[in-house]
Amino acid sequence: MRKLQLLLTFLLFAGMTMLNAAPKIDLGIDTLEKTGFKQLQGKRVGLLTHPAGVNRNGVPTWKVLNDAPAVNLVALYGPEHGVDGKAAANEYVKTKTHGPTGLTAYSLYDKFRKPSWEMLDGIDIMVVDLQDLGVRSYTYVSAMRYTMEACFEQGVDVMILDRPNPLGGLKVDGPPLDPQFESYVGTFPVPYVHGLTIGELAIFAKKQPGILDISDQDRKKGKLYVVPMGGWKRSMMWPSTGLSWIPTSPAIPDLSAAMGYSMTGLGAQLGGFRHGVGTQYPFRLLSYPGRSPGLVRHALESCDIDGLDFHVTNGKTGSGKDVPGVYIVVKDWNQLQPTAISFYMMKLACKWSPDGNPFSKATEAQQRLFNIHVGSEAWWNEITTKGGDVDVATFVAQWANQARQFQNETRQFWLYKP
Repeated sequence: MRKLQLLLTFLLFAGMTMLNAAPKIDLGIDTLEKTGFKQLQGKRVGLLTHPAGVNRNGVPTWKVLNDAPAVNLVALYGPEHGVDGKAAANEYVKTKTHGPTGLTAYSLYDKFRKPSWEMLDGIDIMVVDLQDLGVRSYTYVSAMRYTMEACFEQGVDVMILDRPNPLGGLKVDGPPLDPQFESYVGTFPVPYVHGLTIGELAIFAKKQPGILDISDQDRKKGKLYVVPMGGWKRSMMWPSTGLSWIPTSPAIPDLSAAMGYSMTGLGAQLGGFRHGVGTQYPFRLLSYPGRSPGLVRHALESCDIDGLDFHVTNGKTGSGKDVPGVYIVVKDWNQLQPTAISFYMMKLACKWSPDGNPFSKATEAQQRLFNIHVGSEAWWNEITTKGGDVDVATFVAQWANQARQFQNETRQFWLYKP
């Protein structure tokens, strides 16, 4: 039986490798290259990117632009984790020289999150090639928004090289962001899972008043170009693109983690649950101190979340330590409301915490960190007062209705058909 499982696993990964050997779509950088970089000719170009910013064949966008005779690439800019992607989450990154090109790689995750006048002096157009996860709290869209604001204020054009939403373009889910919780981990007034590409988010910010924190005159005057993908449809999740996955950050090494981030990222913010970061199953391996994996699985199964299954297994840390837990299996992504499990995790944490409701006892700093990620004051008030008796299903249903409304309102910014 064990040999059969290993064989099936090998065949699965072999099949994925064959699929990834023949990409089915053109990314924004590929579309731009096919035009001969026409929109960049005669301009001094800056590039905001990271290791997942590559063309369909895996060549870094900085190399594509730097090697193109028609392009004058003069500076690089890095988001959280840096241009090279090596910094840990929340780790400040210093501005330094980019070894392969000799260009200055300005950090937008240090003293400045919004590019300063000095950083933008000397460029005519800022090209942005960042791989988002389709989740509000993933900070690359924040880096894009702040960069748009600075560029529009200083008369620098902005070009977004569009990339797939790994979760597809039809899944919208979770709480919207209350205005008072806007922060770098929540710069857009969108549901937690927003269903847009990074290019569509940029169009949304450009055309919708009140999103960019600049004057309306600068917003209207700013020049935005979104270079679309070729062949991508909203119904396509990442495996359907045929593209190889490149880690978008240290904790997101694969598509499994990217999907898991949308499901458990909020549920482990506060309360005691752990979600497998540090093991080979980041954001997919759930555990709770003092509770056996069997008990955790039974409790999660009792939540009756459509589209999910739960398997007891062992994870391992990098040092080889065993981490017993419950692996989340996605049986039906179309049926699933991915954020629901996080809120059931919070409810269970209230029941299991040995010190009582962990949310009502949160420090001011813990409360702020939780709320800028989740984004819902109504949920905070409910979980802190009702704890284990909170009615998760009612909130999930309400957020689903709000998500559908958001999707209908933002269809006008769609670049791709279902």
